[in-house]
Amino acid sequence: MSVKPEPVSALFAGSFALATLSAPDGPQFPALVTPDARVTDLRVALADDELTVRGLLEDWASALPKLRALAGDDGPRRPLAEFRVHAPVEPRQVFQSGANYRQHVIDLHVAHRAPDDDRPEEERRAEAAQIMDRRATEDLPYVFIGLPSAITGPYDDVVLPAWAEKPDWELELAAVIGRPAHRVSVEEALEYVAGYTIANDLTDRATVFRRDMPQIGTDWLRSKNAPGFTPLGPWIVPTESIADTGDLRVTLKLNGETMQDESTKDMIFNVARMVSYASGTARLLPGDLVLTGSPAGNGMHWGRLLRDGDVMEGSVTGLGTQRTRCVAEDAS
Repeated sequence: MSVKPEPVSALFAGSFALATLSAPDGPQFPALVTPDARVTDLRVALADDELTVRGLLEDWASALPKLRALAGDDGPRRPLAEFRVHAPVEPRQVFQSGANYRQHVIDLHVAHRAPDDDRPEEERRAEAAQIMDRRATEDLPYVFIGLPSAITGPYDDVVLPAWAEKPDWELELAAVIGRPAHRVSVEEALEYVAGYTIANDLTDRATVFRRDMPQIGTDWLRSKNAPGFTPLGPWIVPTESIADTGDLRVTLKLNGETMQDESTKDMIFNVARMVSYASGTARLLPGDLVLTGSPAGNGMHWGRLLRDGDVMEGSVTGLGTQRTRCVAEDAS
């Protein structure tokens, strides 16, 4: 059984957001959602039975004024509670990133000290902080590829595979691409972003590194891409409604207890640098996701990993809240 969204006074920042919804036993459809939890079926409003959210993003410059107008009119809308909320978009590419929150990486640096390093923690922490500051100035983001098949809805159950020994949470701000982008500069990168959403980039810590071939490094396919390992949404909030992605609160609660609670100002590489860097190699397409890393407070930090029955509640300032229940896979 999926965890249902709870009514709130304002679902997100701004006058509207995009969603992918379905009525009971009905097909998925693109929707305009207003902050008071009312819904407009965009297939009807824009007279296109085949329309999808990704289709809107394919022609975002033309679609955005129409969406603003729809959000401002008094046309009939239906209650959001009548519909199931799915992941807001089906991307063709998912760009994930790691080691992008300063405090998180400092904590990892201190926790993984060499056995013969007897320096006080304060000294090791100061050294790590210097490394992070130098990295922000001189180095490059760490970006890798995820699979769209790992995406699930923001209120769907998350199945923990029987083979996953150490499943962990990683709540992140995700940028949604609105124009094809290739080799774009940092200064122009945000012009290619249509909006933002929430992603929980789950990771099985036990399979991040290959045990059979340690020299080969990380195995992101196995550790991050099980079906449902990327709860996404609930909404895509347009960039114009998010004033400053450099100071958004990223918060994850596990069974009501706050585990992650950090501002995006702790990022080593901001959204523009992430998008620009990814576009330097790949051609980003409308609807693609650029995940921007997760702050301190993962399960490995707390010594408490995900278990059957756990409920994760993740929120980012202005983007709403997702709520997912963990269900252990039947190994029989």
